[in-house]
Amino acid sequence: MQTELLIHADWMLPVDSRDSTLEHHSIAVDRGRIAAVLPRAEAETQIQAAQTVELPGHVLIPGLVNAHTHSPMTLLRGLADDLPLMTWLHEHIWPAEGRWVDTEFVADGTRLAALEMLRGGVTCFNDMYFYPEVTARVAAEAGMRVLAGMIVVDFPTRYAETADEYLHRGLELHDQYREHTLVRPAFAPHSPYAVSDAPLERVRTLADELEVPIHIHLHETRDEIQQSLRDHGQRPLARLDRMGMLGPQLVAIHMTQLEDAEIERLASTGSHVVHCPESNLKLASGFCPVARLLEAGVNVALGTDGAASNNDLDLLAEMRTAALLAKGVAGSASAVPATAALRMATLNGARALGLDDEIGSLEQGKAADIVALDLGSHSHQPLYNVCSQLVYTAASHRVSQVWVHGRQVIRDSHPLTLDEPGVIAAARDWQQRIRPAGESG
Repeated sequence: MQTELLIHADWMLPVDSRDSTLEHHSIAVDRGRIAAVLPRAEAETQIQAAQTVELPGHVLIPGLVNAHTHSPMTLLRGLADDLPLMTWLHEHIWPAEGRWVDTEFVADGTRLAALEMLRGGVTCFNDMYFYPEVTARVAAEAGMRVLAGMIVVDFPTRYAETADEYLHRGLELHDQYREHTLVRPAFAPHSPYAVSDAPLERVRTLADELEVPIHIHLHETRDEIQQSLRDHGQRPLARLDRMGMLGPQLVAIHMTQLEDAEIERLASTGSHVVHCPESNLKLASGFCPVARLLEAGVNVALGTDGAASNNDLDLLAEMRTAALLAKGVAGSASAVPATAALRMATLNGARALGLDDEIGSLEQGKAADIVALDLGSHSHQPLYNVCSQLVYTAASHRVSQVWVHGRQVIRDSHPLTLDEPGVIAAARDWQQRIRPAGESG
């Protein structure tokens, strides 16, 4: 067999149905797809490749899927920390966005986010922000996959004045990118408290017609639940259920406030949950009952949330936090083992975004979204269990190589598709613009 690329590594975690750990295996890549996964000895005799990459001491994993973020908010990282969610939003973040967010802000913020995510092994992200057409363009230029959120809120912003205008602009984005290899559109109504019934019902109808996901913050805080009971007479999930929004197209973010019946309803409808453990901890939003959701059969993925509330986009760190936090919440050391945490960050994320036929595991025929991490350092020795070592000890700086759809975007820890000094310089320029006059950094 002739292929474009052959990668040899000491270990591979393909995230298959058996949670396999493969030793001394190789991946053959051709025309952006995985042509074969096979033992190295067989690869050396059966495959002729235009390029061969040797990665001793490395593990290969599927590209990580950040199933919830607000990528341009990297430019607001650290602006307002240690505050409750609604104070943080209403008194700091939304006013700053109202003043500063435009196409330049979104482009520069997305480039900074793409640089951070790619260097941390994230090859696909699910985004919710204004000017999603800019995020889509920048992500594609960087060689990343993105679900570009067609955002909807009730209130006017620089991006749009009314819910109808948000939807109109979203549909234009959908038409522009419907056949793109790396960009997929998704509806992104911000939350039940920021979008009224009529636009939500319109989103549900359009999502059904266009067969795209609905990406929404849901059951994030206790205050959200109380507000919904006061204003609508029912909890937010029940309100969405009344409008027919639950189902495989629903990607519900946070979900820290859940009752047993709601977990059962999520499972029976095939709805997806995205867990953002570090953001939830930092904002004291509550604890997503991950172990109970998984036991009920709910697909649970992982997200970082935005860098303004995390404050990073490190999905490897989220994996570790998710596994540890789940054990404390469940009161069981066996809750969310390392294999489950890795699956949440890869295949479960792909499934939530409707991309599991394309990405999320290292299997023949899937797109070649591949990440290599160096496990040769002192902090990974001795190495008894590769998956456990990856989840509990690996950090983003151990990522050395990244391919998306067969194209190498990180080589020897250096970006190939982004101008790193230029991206950093732009971020520092925004800091000088946004920081209040007279405030020291």
